[in-house]
Amino acid sequence: LAATLNEVAHQSKVGIRIEEDALPIKREVAAACEFLGLDPLNVANEGKLIAVVAAEGAEAVLAAMRAHPLGLDAAIIGEVIADPQHFVQMTTSFGGGRIVDWLSGEQLPRIC
Repeated sequence: LAATLNEVAHQSKVGIRIEEDALPIKREVAAACEFLGLDPLNVANEGKLIAVVAAEGAEAVLAAMRAHPLGLDAAIIGEVIADPQHFVQMTTSFGGGRIVDWLSGEQLPRIC
């Protein structure tokens, strides 16, 4: 997710703001990532769709996606914003913020 959103932001010359609480990350995945010290935003997630949709059509697209059995967990996770630096930002569950940057190197599990 982090890499794809950064690619969209940089190629489109916009910023993106996402909400941590809106991300449809399964509890089991979040727990495994926390245990291993991995960021779920940088874990490979095959077969998922990220759709960038005009705000006025977002609810209709979301309803259509949720109407399909494979789209039950579809969610609106953020918005495109004006940002000359083309950052992807996340509002955290605690109300703070952080930059969702490109992954530098390889994400390795915690080994201690």
